[in-house]
Amino acid sequence: MTQPELRRDLGVGDAVVVGLGAMVGAGVFAAIGAAAVGGAVALLVGLVLAGLVAAANAASSAQLAAVHPAAGGTYVYGRERLGPAWGHLAGWGFVVGKTASCAAMALTFGAYAAPDLARPLAAAAVVVLTVLDARGVRRTARAMRVGLAVVLGSLALVVVSALTAPGGDVGRLVEGAAPTPRTVLEAAGLLFFAFAGYARIATLGEEVRDPATTIPKAVPRALGAALAIYLVVAVAALVAVGADALAAADAPLATAAAAGHLDGVSVVVRIGGAAAAAGVLLSLLAGVARTELAMARDGHLPAALARVHPVHRIPHVAQLTVGAVVLAVVLVADLRGAIGFSSFAVLTYYAITNLAALRLAAHERHWPRWVAGAGLIGCTVLALSLPAQAVIGGAVLLVLGRAAFEVSSRRGGRVS
Repeated sequence: MTQPELRRDLGVGDAVVVGLGAMVGAGVFAAIGAAAVGGAVALLVGLVLAGLVAAANAASSAQLAAVHPAAGGTYVYGRERLGPAWGHLAGWGFVVGKTASCAAMALTFGAYAAPDLARPLAAAAVVVLTVLDARGVRRTARAMRVGLAVVLGSLALVVVSALTAPGGDVGRLVEGAAPTPRTVLEAAGLLFFAFAGYARIATLGEEVRDPATTIPKAVPRALGAALAIYLVVAVAALVAVGADALAAADAPLATAAAAGHLDGVSVVVRIGGAAAAAGVLLSLLAGVARTELAMARDGHLPAALARVHPVHRIPHVAQLTVGAVVLAVVLVADLRGAIGFSSFAVLTYYAITNLAALRLAAHERHWPRWVAGAGLIGCTVLALSLPAQAVIGGAVLLVLGRAAFEVSSRRGGRVS
């Protein structure tokens, strides 16, 4: 039986909101502190480097999504441009890595909302946002507009408080140990995770109006806005308290904001952090489900995951399955150690994106071919700069993904 196609509801503004909502949050509220370990200069240079690698990846993603406007993102691009095995590897890495990211964002939401009830609140967030996603992509985009407004408002207050702190010192922008290639790459690797949200636009390609025009416009706009926000927040935080204080803090933005005199800023930071994590989680749930949809259509995942709701026109079975798996992980696991593993999978995913973009014909390109080559090299270098356990775990993931493809192929699953 032929399944109905997904409904194309998203315009440029909605697509930008989905991408920006997915990016703003994870890096600002969590990764800045970890990336500050190498010093202020390593943090700032690493942030720019992560943005440049993400920009190259964004260019490749936008070009490919315009040519292949179907749900699934790099799973589809790899399959169409490199072959079924590459597509399956990309889809496998995305689903597993981003499922771990979903659980991490849920736990982050709980920690900001109420630390003593972090796990129950994380589980509740997964349930509520899964139901919201299952009601249709337009509702998802509208909810993300509200969440993004709350996040940006709270960040604005944090920046004002930090920059008006009586002990602020511009000299802190260059304090600490001199940056080395290793510290810069480590910072960039940690911060790259925060930029990966622009892919939500590509994975929603089948639900975007006029994708050949909308996606190439939305991706760079969302990425540019996120980079500008990150730089402003990072500079303000460094001026207020310095890299050492940020690196030592569990909630680095709260530490930076507390240096100022604005009353109630810590509450605002907690609200902003919870809203940011919820926005990232909402978009991740949607993106993982649509990759599962594409893989199920090709026979690499159970066929039931390819079902599209006849009324809401969304992949409801895949959406509910993702929610159930994330809920189970949230209830039993601490995923802090899995962030590096997830980052390795994400960087592998984007390496395949750039490799696929290298196969585009001249008339299909919006940017020069060397941009995709730069993105491929950047992803490879950042992936290998991650901690050893993340690289080893990621390598095991790739082997398992390849084995799953071989088993599926031998059992007669479609591979085209």
